[in-house]
Amino acid sequence: MAARRGDAPSPVTSPRPAVSAAPTPSAAEMGPTIPQARQAMREWVGKYNATLRKRKWWNQNDRLDALFVEAALHEGVIERNHEIFGSKPGHKPIKMTGTPTIYLPRPERQRPIGEWFIAQATYKDTEGHARPHVLAFVRPHGQPFRLAVATPIHWGRRMPKPRLDADGYVTDMDALAAGAVAHEYQNFWNNEKKEGASGYRLAKDSYSRKAFPAVNKGAYVAFDGHGSIFGFRTADGGSFFLFGMVNNPKHVNQVLSEALLVPQGSRTIQELGADWFS
Repeated sequence: MAARRGDAPSPVTSPRPAVSAAPTPSAAEMGPTIPQARQAMREWVGKYNATLRKRKWWNQNDRLDALFVEAALHEGVIERNHEIFGSKPGHKPIKMTGTPTIYLPRPERQRPIGEWFIAQATYKDTEGHARPHVLAFVRPHGQPFRLAVATPIHWGRRMPKPRLDADGYVTDMDALAAGAVAHEYQNFWNNEKKEGASGYRLAKDSYSRKAFPAVNKGAYVAFDGHGSIFGFRTADGGSFFLFGMVNNPKHVNQVLSEALLVPQGSRTIQELGADWFS
């Protein structure tokens, strides 16, 4: 949905020349501030935790749609499979410690469909260990923020420092590199093309290299594509990317969330975090 401007002002009837004042941008046009994004995340966590207390919340489409989009929505759908096969729900309540860090792009750099931000927050993973997590939230204009993708950060890894402009906004990521990196991961997991065909290559110690042999022995379904790519330039000139890889919507079996770093001048993709939800 593209943002629409308000109706044009009525013409001035006075015969004298009039100087038109610049229209005051609305709150939607200005986009959220960092404190507002942080508060939006806290509000989302409250709704998320309340929903998880409801019986069989995963069977209600309106509940899923109120919380999730893209890869995160796929996770909600997969919870139905967990019930069918007698597994426990994979989602756990979130109890954050400390203050979330917000990575916010300039309002004019937001996507036409809405606004987004990345957050880093510390809370327990599904195994009960307190770990930093990185999450991306997005909203169409006039709607609440919803979760698009989330993953814990690997042990021993940390989020890179972003390159900030004079107003404290993160700097745009390299869009061409973002698409190539996402396609390299899809090619790797689907074993469709020679590794490095995208111009990038997974680091030797990446989570995916270790996980693929074990995952491929199970009921693995190829990834159909990926969701929106969120990211920014790092302070040292590299690029950070966050996205989720998903199946065809008709055959939802797993979601792979990835937090990646490509250092400046490098063609090697370093994996900062990843989460396999199936």
